[in-house]
Order: sequence, then C-alpha cells, then structure tokens
Amino acid sequence: MTDFTKTRAMFHLPEGMIYLDGNSLGPLPRAAVDRVTKTVTDEWGEMLITGWNKAGWMDKPMNVGNRIARLIGAEPESVAMGDTLSIKVYQALASALEMNKPRKVILSDSGNFPSDLYMAQGLCRTLGDGYTLKIVAPEEVLDAIDETVAVTMITEVDYRTGRKHDMAAITKRAHDKGALTIWDLAHSAGAFPVELAKAGADFACGCTYKYLNSGPGGPAFIYVAPRHQAAARPALSGWQGHDAPFAFDLDYRPARGAERMRVGTPPILQLAALEASLNIWDSVDMAALRARSLALTDQFIKGVEATCPTLTLATPRDHALRGSQVSFRHPEGYAIMQALISKGVIGDFRAPDIIRFGFTPLYTSDADVAAAVDVLAEIMAKSLWDTPEFKTRKKVT
Repeated sequence: MTDFTKTRAMFHLPEGMIYLDGNSLGPLPRAAVDRVTKTVTDEWGEMLITGWNKAGWMDKPMNVGNRIARLIGAEPESVAMGDTLSIKVYQALASALEMNKPRKVILSDSGNFPSDLYMAQGLCRTLGDGYTLKIVAPEEVLDAIDETVAVTMITEVDYRTGRKHDMAAITKRAHDKGALTIWDLAHSAGAFPVELAKAGADFACGCTYKYLNSGPGGPAFIYVAPRHQAAARPALSGWQGHDAPFAFDLDYRPARGAERMRVGTPPILQLAALEASLNIWDSVDMAALRARSLALTDQFIKGVEATCPTLTLATPRDHALRGSQVSFRHPEGYAIMQALISKGVIGDFRAPDIIRFGFTPLYTSDADVAAAVDVLAEIMAKSLWDTPEFKTRKKVT
C-alpha cells in the first residue's frame, strides 16, 4: 500500500499554499532539482555532445516511455516520448486516417480539449477530399459511432467537468463498426489506472506536465498498439523516427515499432525532470491512488455543497464517471477563483463558468481539502469575489 504522506514529502509545496491545480501543472519534485542540475553540469557541461552516447540521451524517449507504459496499461516498447501533445494528436490522427481508408470522418465530442479539435480541423483542411470532423455531445459519442467513422478522437476525461468516458465501451463500439480509436490521456495519465491494452485501444497520447510533474512544457507521449506499429506511417516523418538517423539517407524509412513516432531531437532537460518524478511513481500502487483520489474528491464535494449553496456541481457524482478533479459552476467563476488564489488556494477557471480543482493523492491531504472548503465558504458567504480586481481577466486563467 502506498504511503501518501511519504510521497507528499517528495514535492516542493510552497508554504501557505493549498495547491489544487496539479491537473494543469504538477508541482516540482524535490529530486528534480538535483537531477536536472546533474544533467546540466555533469552531462551537458562536461560531456557536451558525447552525452548522446555516454549519458544515453538518444535512448531516453523509449526508456522513459516504457516507464510511463506501466501507468497507462500499455505494452512494453509501445510508448515514445517527445514533442508536444498537439503534435502527437496530429500524428495519431494522420496515421489512423491513412490506415482506415476510404472512411473520412473523425468523431469527437464537445468536451474535448479545443487544441485536439483544432489539430483535426487543420488536418481535414490539408487532406481535403471530403475529410470532416464530426462533433457531438459527450453523452452522444457511443451512439454516434457508425460505419462512416474512420477514427474516434476522445479525451478520456473532460478537461472542464472531470467527466470520465468509458474507454472499453467506446473502443469496443468503434471496433464493432470498423473504426479506430485515439485516446487523449492528458487528464488520465497519473490520475487513475488506465488500461489501454486491456481496452484494445489503437492509439493514445498525453502530456506529462500535469499529474506526471515533468514541469512546464514537459514532453508528450504517444502510444501505438503493437498490432499497428508496422502499418502506422508517421505523417510527421522526422529524422529521429528514421530507421537509421545517422545514415543520413535522403529518403525516409520509418523505424521499427513506436519509435517511428519520434520526430525531433528529444528535450533532455525536461526528460531528466520527468525521470525524477517517475522515480516517485515507480512506488505508487495505482489502485490505491484511485481509491485515495475518490475519497478526496468526495470529501471536497460534500464540504462545498454543505457550505456554498450557490455553486452548482459540474462533475459526476458517480465514481465510474469521475476523473480526479472537481468542477463547480457559477456565473462569476473567474472572480471567485481569483479570490481563492489571493488567499492561497490554487485552482483554475475554464470558460464560461467553471471553477476547477485537481486532486492528486501524491501530495494532496485531507487537511488541504478541509482548509480549501473553509476558504471557499468564506469567500462565497461574504461575496469577497465581488471586486473589480478579481473580475479583471488575466492572460492565463
């Protein structure tokens, strides 16, 4: 059983702050400071370019990918690191569409993160020839999968409400109708156990700077099911995904397996920070993490609903439908969140009216939850949010 008091001590948590925004940016693992410093001074500083061989930099995208594979229920050698989540979404979409010709419909839902939708829209414009993105309500996804759909592109957990899709059911329906599946795990990886292989998922991708704590701009990952690895041709055919990068052939020849989804030079400093975080994750029991997450979110929902009657719960009560965040609605949600932040309770706001809180058992305690409820209750009871200062929108919400 994981001791979450011990994992909490492994993170730098600023004094006087209750941090409930790890679903947007995870805090700094204490060990990351030394790990990145070592990479900078001992490897980059002393080895310079020889670090690609001596320090094993070139192998990190697959080695680190194998460590993430455990957290998302993926097979060995099926996860590659690098680039950004949007790029990995584009790669997965392009490969899936090519594999499932002549179908031309990408199915997604209105709860998907907009960047995923933008990438799909851009790819459809590039391809032309009738390729389209179909968007339905989250509750309508299952029924919308028919014989016209080439691929479903679903974020497993809605970034606004925390609503969790049934990966197994949607994947089965898609396969029954001849469609492929892409799962965005941005709000899943590190939030609860993910079972890509068990569900039969075709592709998946995700970021690491949220629950996995790799730091701002940390690298993304892509999963390609082993059965597809020989057929999935990367549309972004970068030199790192070449079968022999240092042969410098003028023609592209994809590498074997998921490694073909590598594009550009790997971000070594960010991967070092991620490795420090994964050293913590290596000791975490995912079932225990899920149980603790549900207990924390239940505690928060109960406390807020008992003290803040004007806030409306947007997150499902049903555990099976809930990720690891809780969201409430209010017309003045932005100002309410700014008032909370001013008092040291850090969450965030998502338009048009969502105040959002992430619960990460590795460092969130029962006391954090109770204190956050008390602060929110005071703000709502006294309308402390109702000031011009808190209503003035900042660039990042």
